Amino acid sequence: MGEPKFARPKFDTPSHPWKAERIEEEHQIQKNHGLKNMREIWKAKSQLRRHRRQAMRLIGMSDGTATHVKREVDDLTRSLHNKGLITSDASLDDILSLGTEDILNRRLQAQVYYKGLAATMKQARQLVTHGHICVGDQKVTIPSYPVSRDEEELIKYHMSSDLNDADHHVRQIIDGRASSAEYAVEEEEVDPEATAEFATEVKEAAAAAPSAEDAGGDE
Repeated sequence: MGEPKFARPKFDTPSHPWKAERIEEEHQIQKNHGLKNMREIWKAKSQLRRHRRQAMRLIGMSDGTATHVKREVDDLTRSLHNKGLITSDASLDDILSLGTEDILNRRLQAQVYYKGLAATMKQARQLVTHGHICVGDQKVTIPSYPVSRDEEELIKYHMSSDLNDADHHVRQIIDGRASSAEYAVEEEEVDPEATAEFATEVKEAAAAAPSAEDAGGDE
């Protein structure tokens, strides 16, 4: 039963603490998502492991046409869809293809960054912990808060936050970063179509260009 004063850990730690490949992978994930420590990654991995274990159990059932099996599959896929992890038409195989970063992307910290309310992942964490972000009308100060699919459009600056003012210097930095990213996508150069006319223009330009001999060559 355990000691009632101390809650049991809800995540599993690595079986081997000194594997270089795993450590490098976790450091990269920590950097990409602006996480505080490795414990947040281990929690995401444990959650992913539970989803995979449940999916594999349902796949391994011999009679997949049974009513109770279908009900369990529907309940699992509906739950993960509501959590924003899979699409509405996903199967059990899609659950097995989920990764750790798919779980981390559902955190409030990541969703604030993806919605353009922060310039970086670390700034998104700071805005959440300092009470600048709310989900609907409820202020949320927990960066690891799991955002459901229905709550995605409800994330915004809290009404008491100074960042509601578009002239705030931090807000201008955030908006400037977002606009520059959009501008880079819109102004992406496209290679010209390789038509016959284009090929002729290239040949004429090459013939008109001075050769190395005409220019005196390299000295």
